Amino acid sequence: MNLRNYIVVTAAYWGFTLTDGALRMLVLLHFAQLGYPPVRLAMLFLFYEFFGIVTNVFGGWLASRLGLRVTLLAGLALQVVALGMLALLNPAWATGWAVSYVMAAQALSGIAKDLTKMSAKSAIKVLVPTGDEGRGALFRWVALLTGSKNALKGCGFFLGGFLLSVAGFAGGLVVMAGALLAVLIAASVTLPGAMGTAKQKAGWGDLFAKTRAVNVLSAARFFLFGARDIWFVVGVPVFLSASLGWSGARVGAFMACWVIGYGLVQSAAPLVFRGRVPAGGMAAGLAFGLAGVAAAVPLALAAGAPAGVVIVSGLAVFGAVFALNSAVHSYLILDYTDGDKVALNVGFYYMANAGGRLVGCLLSGALFQWGGLAGCLWGTLVFVLAAAVIALALPRQAAHPEKLVAGGVKLGGGE
Repeated sequence: MNLRNYIVVTAAYWGFTLTDGALRMLVLLHFAQLGYPPVRLAMLFLFYEFFGIVTNVFGGWLASRLGLRVTLLAGLALQVVALGMLALLNPAWATGWAVSYVMAAQALSGIAKDLTKMSAKSAIKVLVPTGDEGRGALFRWVALLTGSKNALKGCGFFLGGFLLSVAGFAGGLVVMAGALLAVLIAASVTLPGAMGTAKQKAGWGDLFAKTRAVNVLSAARFFLFGARDIWFVVGVPVFLSASLGWSGARVGAFMACWVIGYGLVQSAAPLVFRGRVPAGGMAAGLAFGLAGVAAAVPLALAAGAPAGVVIVSGLAVFGAVFALNSAVHSYLILDYTDGDKVALNVGFYYMANAGGRLVGCLLSGALFQWGGLAGCLWGTLVFVLAAAVIALALPRQAAHPEKLVAGGVKLGGGE
């Protein structure tokens, strides 16, 4: 594999991820401190998620024509612009204008996030030659990139809370914009220009012409990540702050630790599975296990168990099972696609991911305002069950069984 380019892509993705996590926590805590209700807090992230859907539809098509280097650098540049816009937010503006302005900046950040994510994850398929090392190698590299990204996003949550307390809202944004600009410059002078360009240019008809496996996996992804964001975006942070009296720094630290732990489990997925290369049955089984965890948390709260203990321990277990499920999904989308179409298929897949996050974001504010944290958690259960049932339709055997041998060791791919 081309280790140098893999390192550059990963470093750029890491730099972006730190600012993405910090920005989410900065915006959430800053406007929660200003007294914004849960539904309005969710609205601040509405365009972030919506434009992620649009970006993933067209981003994969664009990357297949111009190359992954162009889309990766464009994502980094747009995030710098978004951070700069938010730093110029005037506290004296009327609420409606301030919300609209933040939503516009978040739209740019959503485009940036999905361009960067699609480019980085598609590059793994291009840079890791599975024919040489076997599908197990692809699974390991995907798990490493995705898991490390999520661990760093958790660090970003902590960074956002820290910057808000020491530099203020605008100051923290300026610091992040400057750091990410340096990452953009470094990546632009090191990545090869033709990275990830398809041999045959994709047409408009290729945007939605997917295999059945890609369509089913994308549908399962929609509900899986919608389930997470139903409690993650508004429900848990506001509950910990308003109901349990946690400080902003403590809430940020908890969310950071949760995402860091989630990322570490995701990175360790190949070790947890002990060399088994995932197929569709594993995705379905993990989703049903996740549904059991999602049901246990609100049932424990209803039984009168201490809320703080239930939330912290229950969501820790939820995060571990969710991380393994997500790692399997992230591998399967690459296994289900040919290298020349990887950007198109990954873009379509993350369009479904962004759609689930959008719906989850809206439901997070609405369900919390209607039924509190318990309402969010029951909504999470419904979405997880939907993801599990859909995943039952995934292929039960490996997509490319001829690649199951690496270094003379058979890597079992069936369920």
